Amino acid sequence: MKKQSLIKGTFILGIAGILAKFLGLFFRWPLIMLIGDEGVGYYQMSYPLYMFFIAIASGVPVAISKMVSEEKAIGNNEGIIQVFKKSMLLMIIIGGGFSAFLFIFSKQLIQFFKWDVKSYYSLIGIASAPIFISIMSAFRGFFQGLQNMSPTAVSQIIEQIGRVFFGIGLAYILLPKGIEYAAGGAAFGATAGGIFGGIYLFFRYMSIKRELNINKVKDNLFILTKLIYISIPISLGATVGSIMSLIDSALVPQKLLEAGYSYKQATILYGQLTGKAFVLVNVPLTISIALCASIVPIIAEFYILNRKGELVEKVNLAIKFSMVIALPSFLGLFFLSAPVMRLLFPGHSQGYEILKYLSISIPFIIITQTTTAILQGVGRYLRPVLNLVIGCIVKIIITVTLVPIPDLNIYGAVVGSIMGYLISSILNIRCLKQTLKISLNYYEIMIKPMYASVIMIIGVIYIYITAFDYTWSNALACLIAVFSGILIYSILIVLMRIFSYSYFKHKFLKYKRRDNR
Repeated sequence: MKKQSLIKGTFILGIAGILAKFLGLFFRWPLIMLIGDEGVGYYQMSYPLYMFFIAIASGVPVAISKMVSEEKAIGNNEGIIQVFKKSMLLMIIIGGGFSAFLFIFSKQLIQFFKWDVKSYYSLIGIASAPIFISIMSAFRGFFQGLQNMSPTAVSQIIEQIGRVFFGIGLAYILLPKGIEYAAGGAAFGATAGGIFGGIYLFFRYMSIKRELNINKVKDNLFILTKLIYISIPISLGATVGSIMSLIDSALVPQKLLEAGYSYKQATILYGQLTGKAFVLVNVPLTISIALCASIVPIIAEFYILNRKGELVEKVNLAIKFSMVIALPSFLGLFFLSAPVMRLLFPGHSQGYEILKYLSISIPFIIITQTTTAILQGVGRYLRPVLNLVIGCIVKIIITVTLVPIPDLNIYGAVVGSIMGYLISSILNIRCLKQTLKISLNYYEIMIKPMYASVIMIIGVIYIYITAFDYTWSNALACLIAVFSGILIYSILIVLMRIFSYSYFKHKFLKYKRRDNR
């Protein structure tokens, strides 16, 4: 199987992720049209628990990716299959256990988190997803370890298609019974997506297994031990990150009640924060997640082979690329929050100001994600976890303090998210510099992308205002401005020599020649 370079792998996963997010809009938009902000609030109350499971299990795919990459680097095909089989067993145990937990203790969880009792149906709807998502995640880690992101990319699209069709279909069918039932049907879409994505990956795996020509492998308990050793701190780090969302689901509605809002008003505001603002902020994070998935096996390979020069080069490239993603995304959502909300949720654009200020967190989230992936690739598993814990504590303190203030309300949670990730990103960068003994060129990796982003957003605002004056159509003006911004930014990246066409061409050909040998 051919390996893919960092840029190529990130590009493949990033495009697939964006397509998946775009398909997700076909889930969010009709869902909001069907059940409104109140129904989305019920749906979102259970969703952080599902994401908490994803975080718990997320360390295993990363560990698979790292270990498969290391076995591939030394030419041990049998070891590759051994790693995969043990990881699949581990994921089935984790996923099956969590699904059973959600089914058995659903009512107790609702009482513990003090959610509205109508969120019960969403929790039951999503309870069967973990087992299928676990199986799919093991396959994805296997392919990412081989530095081939295409199977993961295709499975993401298939998963999202299944989620949209089944989730919206069930929501529509169950709507006559009540908004809460429709929200439960929508939640079941995650299970359908996991099933279809897993089926596709199984057939791709069988093809690769035949290519590796490995039929039977010896049992190796050391591999399972190493998987657990690597995955636990990674999972803890991801769990701490998802706890930030869980904190919002537990604290924000209650603190809004203290601020004087009714249950319905609190649910609506929470739905706007998590069901709209967070969803749109997560779109640029898709590319960042793709970058992280691509960088771990590459960093692990260079680190185990002791190729320090290439390792440092990839670290600088990854951080620069993360800034090229983060800065224009932040400025675009900050200044075009209202037009984007009106474009995506016509008639339901409330909450655009939440999106505007939440977008400030994008650069800090992406820096945290990227530096965490790099540190994991070189074997520093616990330090990023501790940094996230510190950020999480900061978020809790700020959320508890600010949300009950009537004039701040939901924006207190936004400030908490920004500050939590700001602290984590600063601590991660400091740890990275100490670990690899490198100094980062901040002008090249941060300041130049910021210059390009500022010039781009000035042009975008001017184009939007001009297009709207001519067309009187928000949708058309917004689309023209966004695509113009992409073009302007791409040109600026080349003109300012942030990246060059020859660089991408050289890297692609370099990996292509290496693959053909």
